[in-house]
Amino acid sequence: MKKICSVVGARPQFIKLAVVSRVLRKEFQEVLIHTGQHYDHNMSDVFFEEMDIPKPDYNLGISGGSHGKMTGEMLEKLEEVFMKEAPDMVLVFGDTNSTMAAALAAVKLHIPICHVEAGNRLGTLESPEEVNRIVTDHVSSLHLVCTPSGVEFLRREGFQDSVVLVGDPMYDAFCYYTRQLDGSELAGIVDFQGAPLEVPAKFYYLTCHRQENTDTDENLRGIFDAMEALDAPVIYPVHPRNHARAERFCSQRAYRNLLLTQPVGYQTSISLVNRAEKIVTDSGGVQREAFFAKKPCVTVLDYVGWPETMVNGYNQLARPEKADILEKLSRPVTFDPAYQPFGDGHSAEKIVSEIRKFLQ
Repeated sequence: MKKICSVVGARPQFIKLAVVSRVLRKEFQEVLIHTGQHYDHNMSDVFFEEMDIPKPDYNLGISGGSHGKMTGEMLEKLEEVFMKEAPDMVLVFGDTNSTMAAALAAVKLHIPICHVEAGNRLGTLESPEEVNRIVTDHVSSLHLVCTPSGVEFLRREGFQDSVVLVGDPMYDAFCYYTRQLDGSELAGIVDFQGAPLEVPAKFYYLTCHRQENTDTDENLRGIFDAMEALDAPVIYPVHPRNHARAERFCSQRAYRNLLLTQPVGYQTSISLVNRAEKIVTDSGGVQREAFFAKKPCVTVLDYVGWPETMVNGYNQLARPEKADILEKLSRPVTFDPAYQPFGDGHSAEKIVSEIRKFLQ
């Protein structure tokens, strides 16, 4: 039986792994490596538990520090694991430091690399994720792409026969786990003091974690001021890196419309996406989930991450400013149910099929 080393480290990768691993293990030996990039219980362990992901064979425990420090430590440890396991292929997902470190370690050992979510481009090297995905694509042997735009970006960079459009495993996961929701998943939402949160009948859903939005008072204040002005409460599960600043702001400015909670698991998050009036986010994953749920979304970034979500006002970019966010949220949006550029919900089967063909 052929051996595949799957490498993950962050929340979006756990989601993709959940659906791919389930199919992969039917015909391959999978060695699962968790770099430790997301180490908080609510950012890591809870995903493995509720999504029934197999326990990692290796947990490298690497998190924190600068991009260079983290990537360098991952590269060293992953090389050791790959030399020990001697896999037939290394499977990586997305665009994190874990992704690039695994790709670099594998290519230097002449191990083929399969990159799931290949071809996504922002058009700016100011984003560390852009650097990760470009480097990973350029050392990968098999490029499995989520959307037509990803295929086009790779074609422009000279890739041809290795590029396959398979659809988005995040859409697979969204469909699979949405069918399991019954409302009980909302019972575990707690505020900063650990008290249960009663989810309002009408609410907006905010996720905000990126450095450009959370590391300056001005930008975070603009986002929070917009949320305070909405006509219903805003549920905001706070990323650990933004906890202190968010708590200070809410105390100083006496926000009443913002419901700050501790981080939530995947099923709770997609339940909130499905129930919310509209979504405000800076997450590449959540803006796609909003699209899957046919919920209007405002993305507080200055670049397009997923062009397919940007048609007909489904997903709109906004500056971290109260007036711009509120104006974008006020625009009426009507979804076309026939428009589904992220596949048919069966990308995991296509991913495993392409790996099988490559390794034959």
